[in-house]
Amino acid sequence: MEKNNKTIINAWASYDWSNSVYNLIVTTAIFPIYYSAATREAFGGEMISFFGLTIKNTVLYTYAISFSFLVIVFISPVLSGIADYAGIKKRFMKFFTYTGSLACMALFFFHGDNVEYGIICAIIASIGYAGSLVFYNGFLPEIATPDKMDNISAKGFAMGYIGSVILLIINLILLLKPEVFGFSGKGPATKFGFLLVGAWWLGFSQIAFYYLKDYPTGKSITLEVFGKGIKELKKVYNKLSDRNVMKRYLMSFFFYSMGVQTVMLLAPLFAEAEVGMGADEMIMVVLILQILAIAGAYLFAYVSKWKGNGFAISISLIIWIFICVLGYMLHEKMTFYSLAALLGFVMGGIQSISRSTYSKLIPEETKDTASYFSFYDITEKLAIVIGTFSYAFIEQATGSMRNSMLFMATFFIIGFIILQRANLKSELKIA
Repeated sequence: MEKNNKTIINAWASYDWSNSVYNLIVTTAIFPIYYSAATREAFGGEMISFFGLTIKNTVLYTYAISFSFLVIVFISPVLSGIADYAGIKKRFMKFFTYTGSLACMALFFFHGDNVEYGIICAIIASIGYAGSLVFYNGFLPEIATPDKMDNISAKGFAMGYIGSVILLIINLILLLKPEVFGFSGKGPATKFGFLLVGAWWLGFSQIAFYYLKDYPTGKSITLEVFGKGIKELKKVYNKLSDRNVMKRYLMSFFFYSMGVQTVMLLAPLFAEAEVGMGADEMIMVVLILQILAIAGAYLFAYVSKWKGNGFAISISLIIWIFICVLGYMLHEKMTFYSLAALLGFVMGGIQSISRSTYSKLIPEETKDTASYFSFYDITEKLAIVIGTFSYAFIEQATGSMRNSMLFMATFFIIGFIILQRANLKSELKIA
């Protein structure tokens, strides 16, 4: 594909528009609170039965999210290797998109007492979302030159936030006035939101699928090819031994992703359990978060251009540490709104700059970009597994999410320290 082609770049960024609604509406705003309330009503409290096991509802959900990303950690290397070998990144991207969006729509039939069904659908939807991103991110080095990657990465995240804001507003209207649209209450209106998100994700993804191209190699996919992904990851890992900057950056990324992704994924449960927020209030929080995330993505891209990628990420990590400490101490809803505003601002910045920084560190002559991004994605997903598991374990052991939130600051501190030793300026043309 032609690099820096405006049409292809817009089509690539449009996938953020299509799939971000799942992560930022269902995962962040609607489902966790609906799940918590529905299971509490169905089982008469926070302790529920899951395949005969008695467990706290929020702990179960956190473990489920952790498990979904663990699945991606295992299957991503195999599939990315096949994608590079056969030249079929888009085909895998489509498979995960269709799987995830249909599982999201299937949440419409979850009503609390069928908790096994709801958790399984949530896991499949999460796998679909995370799995598609491996191949989506792998297209970035193919469509852009290094000097354009920061802005193009920011453009993708910004489009995702804008699309999510539009659909969030629609869902908020449905929740505030359910009877106007023929719903008997907030519950049915919330479940209809799952259908809307899944349809949006499925429908708008067709733009990216139309313009992004596979270049099939014609090579047969045999049993040996299934091990190729592991071999490709080993090759990437071996190359890291000679690239200290990239190695240290990935190590830093690994630690701070434990905090970033865990806080983002579990903030709704924290808001519902510790602050007493409902689904409509959480949607208002996410609206604030989305709008500021757009500004954050572009501002940190500007800071990166001005002072370098390392400086931009370092500033955001300091803010994330402050967020974790403040989250531990807050009790009032208004304080949580302020915290969400700050979180949204750095959320957009750190996700965008992290992706573009890694893209710049990949050697320009590299053709197996899916394998490189599979390594990046596995680093992030393994971080999520450890982060969410730690969060759930600490809550289960201490009985409080506040202790879990405070512990997340440890990951940001470690990531910050390692990043200072990475010396990104020595490697990046645009530091």
